[in-house]
Amino acid sequence: MALKKKDPFKDLLFLQERMSRIFDETLLKYKTSGGNHWYPPVDIYETEDFLVLKAELPGVESESVSVEVSENTLSLKGERKFEKNLKEENYFRMERFYGTFQRAFSLPYTEDSKDIKASFQDGILKITVPKPKEAGPGNIRIKVQ
Repeated sequence: MALKKKDPFKDLLFLQERMSRIFDETLLKYKTSGGNHWYPPVDIYETEDFLVLKAELPGVESESVSVEVSENTLSLKGERKFEKNLKEENYFRMERFYGTFQRAFSLPYTEDSKDIKASFQDGILKITVPKPKEAGPGNIRIKVQ
C-alpha cells in the first residue's frame, strides 16, 4: 500500500496568510496616513527548491534593510529616508512614502534558516528560503505484515 505524504498544515498556513493580507490591505490606509510608516508590496512564490519573496524597495539603501527569521516567521524591516537636499515645501506633489516599514510573513517551513539568502538589486529585495529535503519521492511504501 502506498501513502502519499501531505502536509496537513499547508492549507491552514495559506488561509492564515490570506487573512493577514486582507487585514493588512484594509489597514494600509491608516498605516500610511501617519506619514512615518509605509507598506512595501511583496510577492511570494514557490519554485521546485525554494520559497521566494520579492519586495519592492526603490529608494531604500540596503544598509537600512533588516531580514530576520524566528521560528516560522520572516520579518522584514527598514526605512526609506527623506531626501536631504529637498524640503517638503518644495514639492508640488508627494506620492511616495517615507519612513520606516515592517512586514512579517508566516513561512510553511524553515528547516535550515542559515541557508536563507537575501540579495538586493535595482530596488528589489529577493529572499530565498530553501525547501526541506524530503526522504525520497512523494510516496512512502509501508510493508503490511
